[in-house]
Amino acid sequence: MGHRLQHVRGGVFTLDALAPNPGIRRFCEGENMIRLCPCRKFCCLLVMLSCISVGYAQDAARKILKKVPVQYPLVLKEKGIGGTVRLKVFIKPDGSVRDTEVLGGSAILAESAQKSVSQWKFSLGNSETTMEVVVRFDPAAKPEN
Repeated sequence: MGHRLQHVRGGVFTLDALAPNPGIRRFCEGENMIRLCPCRKFCCLLVMLSCISVGYAQDAARKILKKVPVQYPLVLKEKGIGGTVRLKVFIKPDGSVRDTEVLGGSAILAESAQKSVSQWKFSLGNSETTMEVVVRFDPAAKPEN
């Protein structure tokens, strides 16, 4: 599929840059959008993208109230083995953690990260939310107290 340019009030925008998702691109180029001028297509696309970003903003609104320090496996720390673990954290409305899921990072450090993050407390919310957390293991760092 080639790059299709849209002119909007003197600026040039590529549809591929504004709508990288093929489904959104098909919707914006579909029959239901042909009758609209390019300016309206652009406005429609902005409204759709803003709806997507609102969902992410809700997840980021939960503040961490209590962090339980991560227990760095002593053998790994002594050998200088470090890394990061990315977790998806499922937070209940009362602020406690319902579950964690490993998204990536060091598999050998994932269990320690999950054990710690599952004890964290977050601010209250209206519904269950998810949040991505990155836990770093640095063998040169001093332990948190």
